[in-house]
Amino acid sequence: MSLPPALTELVTYFEPLSTVRRDFRGAVTLHTPGVNVLALNATYLPDAAPDRLPLVLAWHHAQEMPALVAATVPLPGQAVGTLRVGTYHPVLGSGAIVAEQVSRLSLPAWAAVLAEAHGTPEWAAPLARHLAARLEADPAWTLLIAYAGGEAVGALLWRAEAAGGGAAHLWGTLDPVADAPLLNAAHELGGNLRASLPDTSPLSVADEVNVFFHLLDPLEKPEQAT
Repeated sequence: MSLPPALTELVTYFEPLSTVRRDFRGAVTLHTPGVNVLALNATYLPDAAPDRLPLVLAWHHAQEMPALVAATVPLPGQAVGTLRVGTYHPVLGSGAIVAEQVSRLSLPAWAAVLAEAHGTPEWAAPLARHLAARLEADPAWTLLIAYAGGEAVGALLWRAEAAGGGAAHLWGTLDPVADAPLLNAAHELGGNLRASLPDTSPLSVADEVNVFFHLLDPLEKPEQAT
């Protein structure tokens, strides 16, 4: 059994940024200690088969990590968040916000914006240190920052796809008004953009598929918020 296309897409994007990948009975786990990105610390499930869930829960507990799982079907446990995965088409954005590509030297500032956008500013430094090693030797990644009046209000990590176009599944803004300018700039990099939108975003994607993140053990709370 293989993962649904939307989950395969997320794993393909996030695996190069992760520390460990584990395949088990059709499920894929990405584990990245010390980083607060949900998608880098979750098990992606092909379905909600009840015989697999206790084994996934046990493995997460053995790694001393919350049993966070993602699927395109309803799951038991505590809902943590939902992503809408699909193809993004540019829309009219605020002219007061400008998004631009920045160098890898700007990674600390980029991580600070992303962490603040997700309500976890204390994770900015660890995130920047972790990503620095992953991005250094891979030219497929591009950093984007959105500015409003010279103040950084959004951050996005774009990855070029081998078949053309690109993907943006790791991003965040301090104001939803910045969503469109930031994603529009990402679209301009490749001409076609696959993206994930949180529930808080006013934007939409074509061919939308919902990816649900759930915590199997409701007594636990993941530190991750991104």
